[in-house]
Amino acid sequence: MITRGFSLAADRAKKEEDTVSAREYYCYRFQMMDSDDSMLLHSLRLLQQYAVDGYVKIETSRLDFHRNRQNNIRSEALQGILDSICIGHTSASKVGRRTILPASFIGGPRDMRRRYLDAMSLVQKYGKPDIFLTMNCNPAWKEIQDNLKYHEKPQDRPDLLARVFRAKFELLKSEVVNKQIFGEVAAYVYVIEFQKRGFPHAHLLLILKPEYKLLNPESYDRVVSAEIPDRSKHPHLYSLVVKHMIHGPCGDLDRSCPCMKNGYCKNHYPKSFCSQTTHAEDSYPQYRRRDDGSKIKVRRHTLDNRWVVPHSPYLLATFDCHINVEICSTVKLVKYMYKYVFKGHDSVSFRIVSHHAPDDTDEIREFQQGRWISPPEAFWRIFEFRLSEISPAVYTLQVHIPDQQFVSFDKNSDLLQLLSRVDFSKTMLTEFFYMNKTNVVAQNLNCLYKDFPQHFVWSPKYKKWSERKRRKVIGRMVTVSPADGERYYLRLLLNHVHGPTSFDHVLLVANQKLNSFREAALALGLLQSDTYIEDTLQEAITSGNPHFLSLMLRTSRQELYKTLTDRWNKWESELLITN
Repeated sequence: MITRGFSLAADRAKKEEDTVSAREYYCYRFQMMDSDDSMLLHSLRLLQQYAVDGYVKIETSRLDFHRNRQNNIRSEALQGILDSICIGHTSASKVGRRTILPASFIGGPRDMRRRYLDAMSLVQKYGKPDIFLTMNCNPAWKEIQDNLKYHEKPQDRPDLLARVFRAKFELLKSEVVNKQIFGEVAAYVYVIEFQKRGFPHAHLLLILKPEYKLLNPESYDRVVSAEIPDRSKHPHLYSLVVKHMIHGPCGDLDRSCPCMKNGYCKNHYPKSFCSQTTHAEDSYPQYRRRDDGSKIKVRRHTLDNRWVVPHSPYLLATFDCHINVEICSTVKLVKYMYKYVFKGHDSVSFRIVSHHAPDDTDEIREFQQGRWISPPEAFWRIFEFRLSEISPAVYTLQVHIPDQQFVSFDKNSDLLQLLSRVDFSKTMLTEFFYMNKTNVVAQNLNCLYKDFPQHFVWSPKYKKWSERKRRKVIGRMVTVSPADGERYYLRLLLNHVHGPTSFDHVLLVANQKLNSFREAALALGLLQSDTYIEDTLQEAITSGNPHFLSLMLRTSRQELYKTLTDRWNKWESELLITN
């Protein structure tokens, strides 16, 4: 038996080694094409088409997996399964709802929305971003030019662009995060994007620690420059600014410039002369642009400091590419920047939807119809380079009222056997209660639910929390609308009650168990002054879109009306008793 078991294990391991995914196969092909006899390198158009077709095949396979799996998977609240059994429905195919394109698909709309909310949670924890940095790929980099053949252009070798840009960006991260050229970084977010012409670029947002915050215009000038350097003192830097950091010319000088929109430059160039850096009301600071007579000639036009793009002289000299550095001076910029960097993939098509269209929506088909894939992006995804990163990592914490947690199951499963085989009672929230009841470390911490992941790590496989040994993370509770009723009030209480041991503990106020989470929130004063409505709307303004904000306004008005009605009835009853 031991020999047979070892043989089966060896056969299984051999089978896994002999099986490769489509991505691994294409990655191997591209890694081995550096030899002179590679057919792909002899036909550059074939190389680009082969890479795009290969990645389209990979992505389509992944989308088909989600489509087919969602047809077989149902999700339902645990109480819904129990109710179905009570009325005699034991077949899982008659229970639950279907989801379309889950957040587990990297790059999908739900994934982008989740990453945006995760990034906004960094703002709640560490404050607004301090620096917004954009880095573009430079096709004239020596590492690219040295590996081109005599007849090749940089855009002919998207594999080379992807590899070199990734290496350069990793160096940039090292300069900013490890060498701390701007100061010690508390958190950062970056996203890799691809222009229509194919060249990759990166957006990087930095949140500095309190002692390194940029608080005044003098500190801005130490980091960012928006002027032409002295040619005699800094000839190398001067040449780089002329080559990479001059906008346009546009406006009256060139109406055909791509930045022109409705007759004006969408980036508001040329800027105004400014003797010193000042704060702006709703945008980036107005950087120092002195009228010192410095002029350069770019594309047959003479330009001055008003046309210089803000940059870091050190980073510009280090990386020799367009690298825009902006100071985030106001909180009003935060939402725009996070929305901008998590806007999703480029699209090249659209369709008009009638108001009388059916309710069923195929998110997978919509994602595929508008998908635009350039050759560098295809290579980037095949090589499995990171498209985005958030540091510290963010844990999404689920919130549910008793027996209303969502569970997933196969449509062909028997619900009676399912409940006897799987313990659905263990969730992030219920195990959080259990840890506060039994674990000494958790009891000493006595922390809020959202702070718990900083000290403990959740294991989805074993459905339990264990003490965290490394890697710093923060927690984020899922957003809940006031229309969800008790679930909304539970989330509100979890933001204020430390170390709860059960749902009943959350309902306990002054040693008295109340009947609902809403009553507990009222008793704790969380709803007494109606500030919870303002807090909800403020959260929606910070992280929501217009449609979501409109929904919150409607539900908040309903909650306000209900609160005022309750107060009137209470006052009326007290008045009758007095009389």
